[in-house]
Amino acid sequence: MNIHEYQGKQLLRSFGIATGEAILAETAEQAVEAAKRLQQQTGTAIWVIKAQVHAGGRGKAGGVKIAKSLEEVKEKASAMLGMNLVSRQTGPQGKIVHKLLIAEDVYYPGESKTKEYYMSVLLDRNKGHNTIVYSQEGGMDIEEVADKTPEKIQKEEVDPKVGLQGFQCRKIAFNLGLEGQAFKEMTKFIANLYRAYEQTDSSLFEINPVLKTSDNKIIAVDAKVSLDNNGLFRHPDYLEMRDELEEDATEVEAGKSGLNYVKLDGNVGCMVNGAGLAMATMDIIKLSGGEPANFLDVGGTANAERVEKAFRIILKDVHVKAILVNIFGGIVRCDRVAQGIVDAYKNIGNIQIPIIVRLQGTNAIEAKKLIADSGLKVFSAVELQEAADLVKKLLS
Repeated sequence: MNIHEYQGKQLLRSFGIATGEAILAETAEQAVEAAKRLQQQTGTAIWVIKAQVHAGGRGKAGGVKIAKSLEEVKEKASAMLGMNLVSRQTGPQGKIVHKLLIAEDVYYPGESKTKEYYMSVLLDRNKGHNTIVYSQEGGMDIEEVADKTPEKIQKEEVDPKVGLQGFQCRKIAFNLGLEGQAFKEMTKFIANLYRAYEQTDSSLFEINPVLKTSDNKIIAVDAKVSLDNNGLFRHPDYLEMRDELEEDATEVEAGKSGLNYVKLDGNVGCMVNGAGLAMATMDIIKLSGGEPANFLDVGGTANAERVEKAFRIILKDVHVKAILVNIFGGIVRCDRVAQGIVDAYKNIGNIQIPIIVRLQGTNAIEAKKLIADSGLKVFSAVELQEAADLVKKLLS
């Protein structure tokens, strides 16, 4: 579950990491009031207005602006709220800005001794180790650094048997070129950041930039945080951080119906039970010349109602030209799924695209008879390759 920058900074502060003062605003008037409060609290006369969307690359996309007067705060906040922010990480569809973070300027006036770094903590799935990724080249151009000069991106693996060690924190601070008080502050920052990552059950903590000020303070200027959904049962309070406006509306609807759905860019809708079978189904669709339009797992206890809901969700995608239903009846009964298909077809009505159904396992014979007797335009298949060939034939 992705969360906003302001929420990520709340988590960071709870683990002893400095982030600078900032206030959330949802209107231009609130932005001005936030700027006034920050001026009273910190004395700042320069403010940073930051779009709150679940994506990085906001600076280059116009989602981060500097304001040097209250009039500028109002003007720039007004322009930013409601804009469709398109960055390298949002995709071409972009994200609508509903909230802003008004932050004090932590770059001291006339300062020439500041330095920006990049740092993130994530799981290296190939090695099964948490990894700290860091670079001396932090800031807006970090993606170009990764593309053009990958040698400037360094990594420190953490052995899961012993956890992050003090010498590793010192090694990272040394590799970042720090010394003296800044070196000590960075080692504390790294230790606290890793502790935050572990104790919040996150899958990503990315801080870009990490700022060293001229008086050797280390501050998290930004925070991109993704919480592991599988760990949320240990943190029920984190569920309140979810912002459904930042998620695909169809995926949210599917989740409320107990369906695991992820929208893709293809033309063949998939309805499958079990993640492994879903992946195999998507592979066979691609091999047959089609492109999966979604990942949809109806689960092991799918009933007729859930199957109908799954159909309705798939059909919301106008790019879907065929639907492949691939069910293995282990716990779930195939005849129950078949009844759901028949009910969905009749209740939805006027389905113009072909439906290919492969049902194997418990009560598969009864299921095939149910579909055959329904009189509906549904194509049956026994083998997965047969189903894939049908998809190819019907799409051509």
